[in-house]
Amino acid sequence: MIVIVDYKAGNLTSVKRALDYLGVQAIISSDPDSVRGADRVIFPGVGHAASAMHNLTSTGLGKALLDVFKRGTPLLGICLGTQIILSRSEEGPTECLGLLPGECKKFVAPSSEFKIPHMGWNCVKRVKNHPLLEDVSDGAEFYFVHSYFPCVADDSSVYLTCTYTIPFTAALGCKNLFATQFHLEKSGELGLSILRRFTLWDGSAC
Repeated sequence: MIVIVDYKAGNLTSVKRALDYLGVQAIISSDPDSVRGADRVIFPGVGHAASAMHNLTSTGLGKALLDVFKRGTPLLGICLGTQIILSRSEEGPTECLGLLPGECKKFVAPSSEFKIPHMGWNCVKRVKNHPLLEDVSDGAEFYFVHSYFPCVADDSSVYLTCTYTIPFTAALGCKNLFATQFHLEKSGELGLSILRRFTLWDGSAC
C-alpha cells in the first residue's frame, strides 16, 4: 500500500487524484503506524516550514518518516516535503527533519523582473541518472510554485537542477529517498511518469 502523509500541509488530494488516474491504490493518512507499515510513502505539501514541522513533531509523523527512511522503504518528497527533509530551513528559521544534510534557502529577486514565488513551468538540467527519471531529458519542463529552494550538503545527492535567479536543486535523492521541488501532480505526462515509476521502484538508486 502507498501512504500519502497527511500533516495538514495541503496538496494531498491532488496527489491522490494523480495516483487514481494511474490506477494505483493509495490512502491519505495521519497515522504514524500506517506510515511505518506502508510499502511506499509519499510526502507532499505546500505551506510554511515551521507550521509543517510543528505538526510533524506533535503527531509523531516526523519520527515515522525517519523510521521509513532508515528502514529502506521507498520515500518520495514533493515541494514542501522536499524542503523539510533537509536539516533546516531559512523559513522561520526552522530546524527540519534532517533526513539529508542541507538547508532550504529563500530566493532573493535581483530585480523587479523576477517575481517571488517562482511560479510556473521551467526547464530542468539532468545531472545524473536515476530509475525515476528514465523519461526525463535535458530541457524537460515541470511546474514549480515555491519561494524557498533546497541546498544539499553533498552534491552527489543532486539529480536535476533548474535556474530561477540562480541555479538551484530541482530533484535530489539518497538511497531509498527521492524528492522533487516541482509539483509532480501538476507537471503533465512527465510528472505522472515519475509518479508511475515510483510505484514500481524498489528503493535502489542504481
